[in-house]
Amino acid sequence: MADRLKITLRRSLIGQKPKTRATVRSLGLKKIHQTVSHPDTPAVRGMIHKVAHLVEVEEEGSGKTRSIHHE
Repeated sequence: MADRLKITLRRSLIGQKPKTRATVRSLGLKKIHQTVSHPDTPAVRGMIHKVAHLVEVEEEGSGKTRSIHHE
């Protein structure tokens, strides 16, 4: 696990459920292509898992971009 995660909003929230919008907002994302940095914790990973179809996640420091897909 990385120390920090860079989370970028890649898709619009139009048509998303209010709970999904609230999760994205709680991650600190307001606009498409906006990027925020959060510590790599289970709580943040859970939020990312819920909105994985809307965001792109990158581990800071490693330079590796990974999309977290839920199955």
